Amino acid sequence: MRRYGKNPDEDDIRVRPNRKGNRPRTHIRPKHEDAQEGMVLTVDRGRLTCLVEGRTVMAMKARELGRKAAVVGDRVMIVGDLSGTKDTLARIVRIEPRSSVLRRTADDDDPFERVVVANADQLAVVTALADPEPRPRMIDRCLVAAYDGGLTPLLVLTKSDLASADELLEMYVPLGVPYIVTSRAELENGAASDVVREHLDGKITAFVGHSGVGKTTLVNTLVPADRRRTTGHVNAVTGRGRHTTTSALALPLAGDAGWVIDTPGVRSFGLHHVDPSRVLNAFPDLEPGTEQCPRGCTHDDSAPECALDKWVADGHADPARLYSLRRLLATRERREGD
Repeated sequence: MRRYGKNPDEDDIRVRPNRKGNRPRTHIRPKHEDAQEGMVLTVDRGRLTCLVEGRTVMAMKARELGRKAAVVGDRVMIVGDLSGTKDTLARIVRIEPRSSVLRRTADDDDPFERVVVANADQLAVVTALADPEPRPRMIDRCLVAAYDGGLTPLLVLTKSDLASADELLEMYVPLGVPYIVTSRAELENGAASDVVREHLDGKITAFVGHSGVGKTTLVNTLVPADRRRTTGHVNAVTGRGRHTTTSALALPLAGDAGWVIDTPGVRSFGLHHVDPSRVLNAFPDLEPGTEQCPRGCTHDDSAPECALDKWVADGHADPARLYSLRRLLATRERREGD
């Protein structure tokens, strides 16, 4: 400890410099009235590619945002160099409220949710009818995530030349999910994109599906080739002659009539974050029947006093709809692949 004389003055006292600087801290944050709105197209190691007034701008998150992360589809406010010139870097100072979120956890036991896409209108679940075999449990999980996050689901079934879609559709027609059935030839010659496009115009659509189902092939036929070249290097690598998506990327439809968001192939879709009561929002014909349910009712087969059984028995809803609801609710408690 430093010792001073009996009558120390200000010259005797040394102030130890603050490693982070000696400027006083303040809770006042700049308002950034000059910030411009942009849309996040992709995120790569802390760098965010954003679209601002037709220009592609590279940006990073401002320190004042703390741990709040921006994801693909987010509407953000940006300051700094917005010219889009090479080697320039702007700052994201605010993330606007989200209209929807597609979230997942790494596993059902993982309490930390990850927002994959923000502000999408619908979720296109792409599944092959064969090679690889369809995974209904995975489809159910994607549907639950869509309902929970406020997205409208769309089922896209590929490779119909290898197997019939009838058996799989029997499971999802009662849910009222719109669907499209395509073959390998239609994917390769672009005919499938014409049918799919009817469901995408004017919307932001996120595409999900595990590897090998034709998801990225379909996305590539929907997006102009020049747009793919200018943005593909951000999130794609070429290996063994195949185009592999490694992070989410927003791409404009031909004619700028909407957006598609290509996401990485998924092996699992954890639903730890899902509130089962929100899944009911997708079943307006069943939701009124829950008014007579006891507090905390799970609405599944094991709920002893669930009022939905009587609601259906009285003819207010189709029994197939109740079966579908309970199948989706059970999906949250059951691991994919079990």
